[in-house]
Amino acid sequence: MADLGVVKKRLEDRLRQLAPRLARIEGHLRTPGDRDWPEQASEAQNDEVLERLSETERSEVEEIQGALGRIASGRYGHCIGCAEPIAEGRLEALPYATHCIDCAD
Repeated sequence: MADLGVVKKRLEDRLRQLAPRLARIEGHLRTPGDRDWPEQASEAQNDEVLERLSETERSEVEEIQGALGRIASGRYGHCIGCAEPIAEGRLEALPYATHCIDCAD
């Protein structure tokens, strides 16, 4: 099993990266649009992309928070489907993985 202190730091660092990005995206989405109709159409398309990015990053934040909770409770690294250990390589690639490769399918 990987050093949980290192994993925790990696997850916390990622949260610190995501927080300002998410705040900028959400701030932009709250900014009133241009009055010019063609510009409004372009802004609407941009807003759709930003909304998807925001959803993706919010989801990642939730996943990271869940992983930090599992670390704190001693359940990190075990599949929530079968309770078997999750492969270290999978956790290295996706440190907030909740399922082993067999249960993830």
